[in-house]
This record gives sequence, C-alpha cells and structure tokens, in this order.
Amino acid sequence: MPAGELQVEIDLGSGVPPYEQIRSQILAHIAAERLVVGDRLPTIRALATDLGVAPGTVARAYRELEGAGTIVTRRRAGTVVADGADPGDVIARQAAHAFVRAAREAGLADEAILDVVRGALLRE
Repeated sequence: MPAGELQVEIDLGSGVPPYEQIRSQILAHIAAERLVVGDRLPTIRALATDLGVAPGTVARAYRELEGAGTIVTRRRAGTVVADGADPGDVIARQAAHAFVRAAREAGLADEAILDVVRGALLRE
C-alpha cells in the first residue's frame, strides 16, 4: 500500500486519544495484511496534516509502534513496517491493549489484571 493510500481516521468525539486511534488503526492494517513488511508509512508531518492533528500526536503513535517492534524508522527509507511485525503478534498485542484498557476502566489494578490473565492461561 503506498503511503498516500493509508486509511486512518480520527474521531475527535471518541474517548480514545488520537495517538491511540492512529496506533491501533496501523496495527489493524498490519494484522489484515494491508500493510506488510517493508511497506512505507507516511511521514509524521504528512499524516498529521492529512488527519488535522499535531505532528506530536502522530510521532507518539509511531514511537509506541516502534517500541513494540512493529515499525522501524530508517534515515533514508523513512518509516516502514518492521521485519518482526508478524500479523499474529499484532492481533495478540491489539487484544492485550484492549483488554488492559477495559480492565483499568473497570477499576482493576495491574496485579489484578495479571491475575485474570494468569487464570485464563491456566484454563486454556
């Protein structure tokens, strides 16, 4: 998918921060294999302009994706989907983030969240 065709939309009325919407939508594109290893993402400035958000918002989404090993930024090549971005891993990470967010909204502390996950692992 050429960078100009990356479909990301921001819902400013959502309770989800814009950087998280960007991050999760890019993950969804990778999980659906609309973005594959080596595909180039738009520059921070270009995506920010397209979405009508501050460049720092896009930069934060890219930093989080890079920290998770999903994308990598190279000097001359720009930001691309990383070699280690396995669609199965992406789906699992996306589910984990959604679960943690929901558990925290329900008032669970981190240790309680881990207990729930450990219990689920024991049952599977």
